[in-house]
Amino acid sequence: MGKILVTGGAGYIGAHTVKRLVSQGREVVVLDNLSTGHRDFARFCDFVQGDVRDPVLLDSVFSSEPIDAVIHFAAASQVGESVRNPLYYYNNNVSGAICLVSAMARHMVDTLIFSSSCAVYGPPFDCLLTEVHPTAPLSPYAATKAMIERILADMARVTPFQYVALRYFNAAGADPDAEVGERHRPETHLIPLVLQTALGQRDHLDIFGDDYPTEDGTAIRDYVHVLDLADAHIAALAYLRGGGASRAINLGNGQGHSVRQVIDAARKITGRDIPVRTAPRREGDSTRLVGDATLARELLGWRPRYADIGEIIATAWAWHSKEAARSAPVL
Repeated sequence: MGKILVTGGAGYIGAHTVKRLVSQGREVVVLDNLSTGHRDFARFCDFVQGDVRDPVLLDSVFSSEPIDAVIHFAAASQVGESVRNPLYYYNNNVSGAICLVSAMARHMVDTLIFSSSCAVYGPPFDCLLTEVHPTAPLSPYAATKAMIERILADMARVTPFQYVALRYFNAAGADPDAEVGERHRPETHLIPLVLQTALGQRDHLDIFGDDYPTEDGTAIRDYVHVLDLADAHIAALAYLRGGGASRAINLGNGQGHSVRQVIDAARKITGRDIPVRTAPRREGDSTRLVGDATLARELLGWRPRYADIGEIIATAWAWHSKEAARSAPVL
């Protein structure tokens, strides 16, 4: 087999996937413009700094490397930012995907694993979300993911191109070796914010809404360990190589945890107080988002190995503790 091109491979999920691929003996090339990625996350393989919207650069990569498959992570991913600046998201995400797929077609590379999102789904959200649930994106970010899925599906209907669009629920956790982890600036995800508060990097954690119709009044989300997501990308490649049909597939644990349950689990793992403050609900937040991953089990043979929220948080805690120690001033 040839090399795998991983766009956005210096980011959170991409870096974990790259490390996993390399550990299994696969040759990998990372392409990342480092707008949100980190150069030290891409130290496991060949690295090219650049943007997927650059056709000259893409032609150079595909011409100089024996690429036989692509895993596409490169995208802007902040929902709030996408609402404030939608044109940037359509340009960066959708145009980037079109440039990448066009380059693949020019160089006769026909296999793509796409980093999609459960954000493509629309209401109602009070059930386990399956792949046949209506897609009705509620933000420009989510709309870009749905648009790209449509582009890929249209390509697969009329060319040899094949793809799997993996619709993640909430990625969480970190490499158990603490070599890579979640490093977003600014940080918006719950578990890193909880752990930063435990480390004293924040004086409190805001809980956005405590009046949801749930047992403790806080919203419920489905957390999936980042290494389980990495394994799913590798399994999706094998699925396509084995003749599997192009399609979208959910990746979730099938169980939800509320904001307060995550905070309580983090207090237990860290042994530290985590001060919280109640804030108003954020516009667009739903009560519950939990995925049905039956198809992933049936088609990919994928089952999360890190299904326990405490275990997920423990791996993240090891990473954030290491990050904090590394950035602490030397006295």
